[in-house]
Order: sequence, then C-alpha cells, then structure tokens
Amino acid sequence: MKSRDAVIRQKRFQVEEKRRQAGQIEAMVEEFGRMVAELEREIAAEHRRTGIEDEKHFAYSTFARAAKQRRANLQVSINDLQAQLETARAALDLAEAELRQEEEKLERELAAEAAKGHSARATG
Repeated sequence: MKSRDAVIRQKRFQVEEKRRQAGQIEAMVEEFGRMVAELEREIAAEHRRTGIEDEKHFAYSTFARAAKQRRANLQVSINDLQAQLETARAALDLAEAELRQEEEKLERELAAEAAKGHSARATG
C-alpha cells in the first residue's frame, strides 16, 4: 500500500511538473505575440513618419527594416514554441492518464482489502 502511495505521489508530481512546463511555454507564446504586435505598431508608425513603405526603396527606414527582421525572428520562435507546446500538452495528457491509472489501482486494492476484511469479520 505504501509503495502505491509513493507511486501516486510521484505521478502527481510529474503531472504538476508537466502542467508547469506547458504553462511556461504558453506564457512565452503570449509574450512573444505581444512583442510582435508592438513591433507591427512601431513599423506602421515608422512608415507613416517616413512616408516610405517599399523595402526596396533606397531611403527605406533602417529602423523599420530591423523591426521587420525582429518580428520575423519572433514569429519563427512562436512557431517553434507552439510545436513544443503541443509536445508538452501530449506529455501532460499521458502523465494524467498514468496518474488516473495508478489511482484506480489503489481504489481497487482498497476495495479488495475492505471486502476481505468485511468477509473475515462476517465468518469469524
């Protein structure tokens, strides 16, 4: 029984760890999304300020060009993080399923012990 309790504690810890990891990745995706939106606002403001939106124009803003590159890099990072998030969520689902399985085993063992104890008292 004690070993089953230890296994359940370990599984609960694993579930919480997987949940924390997924939450961290979600927070990073949200933060990068906010950063992309801010860069888009800055690029639009720079276009309005300079009046030049064509990247091939010789006088195109260096700031706008750099901001577009940062935005593209962030978008790549967001895509990578979303793939990691899918993996983390799958790992969380698996850990939760393993925890449920161990809890069900414990319930069955407890029910079997209770039935055994009850039948022993009834015959004794």
